[in-house]
Amino acid sequence: MGADTGQALYDETAARASSVVLSRYSTSFGLGTKLLGARARHGIEAVYALVRIADEIVDTRRGTDAGPLLDEFEAQTARALESGYSTNLVIHAFARTAHQVGIGHAEIDPFFASMRMDLTVLVHDRASYERYVYGSAEVIGLMCLAVFLDAARGPGDRVAERGPLDAVAAPDAGLRAGAQALGAAFQKINFLRDLGADYGELGRSYFPGVTPDTLDQAALDEILAEIAADIATARASLPGLPRRARWAVASTLGLYDRLTTELAATPPAELLARRVRVPGPTKLAIVARSIGHEIAIEARTTRGVR
Repeated sequence: MGADTGQALYDETAARASSVVLSRYSTSFGLGTKLLGARARHGIEAVYALVRIADEIVDTRRGTDAGPLLDEFEAQTARALESGYSTNLVIHAFARTAHQVGIGHAEIDPFFASMRMDLTVLVHDRASYERYVYGSAEVIGLMCLAVFLDAARGPGDRVAERGPLDAVAAPDAGLRAGAQALGAAFQKINFLRDLGADYGELGRSYFPGVTPDTLDQAALDEILAEIAADIATARASLPGLPRRARWAVASTLGLYDRLTTELAATPPAELLARRVRVPGPTKLAIVARSIGHEIAIEARTTRGVR
């Protein structure tokens, strides 16, 4: 077999497949990844693609075979975590990243549990809502954190040689809390943006006690306060992140701030009728300001050390 058709080509093709998934499904997330180095960017693309395909099974497919399809997707992922190989390109790219950075069942199992809830739970109470957000969003934040930390160490010092994700992030509880809060904020913002569609098309109500019929200004303010607390926790962890990851997360938080401002300014009835968006040029301006702010902080810190 020629070198151009060997394992390296398959690995590269799998990585490109994950990159295509991200670029087609998320402009905001994709914008943040452009601030990362190649190693971290490929890892984030692999994580995003896997969770996106699972989400497509439960949100777009939704047929009577959605459950078995999700079961098989999870089983293929589990096998790939053991072997490092899959005939599914997206799963293969994820497994390579998982082996490299130390992602394992502690993160994957809660994620698939939350995806399975989308097939069976339509109305959440506080307990199921918190379980769902943890599995569908907070563990993804932890996966991204593992990718960031691995990229900062470089190819000569891989997490997979020393233990699972917990062994990496546990020394800094603030980083873990920030990563989980970042994922939670993203999820809750999307819950709000998609409230009308989730309820009207899928019959789902994620926020406890809140439906399109009961969403008033008081309920909206309470949800926005919860999101603001998540954003504050994520922002507090920024100084502990590697430099380029810090830029990417700061830019993401800038976009979240703008979205929450737009959501707060939108009457509940209008919020149910349209999805709040941030225009592309505005996103670019927010990213530029966020990076500039982080660079200014770095400069002040450096002067202070001197």
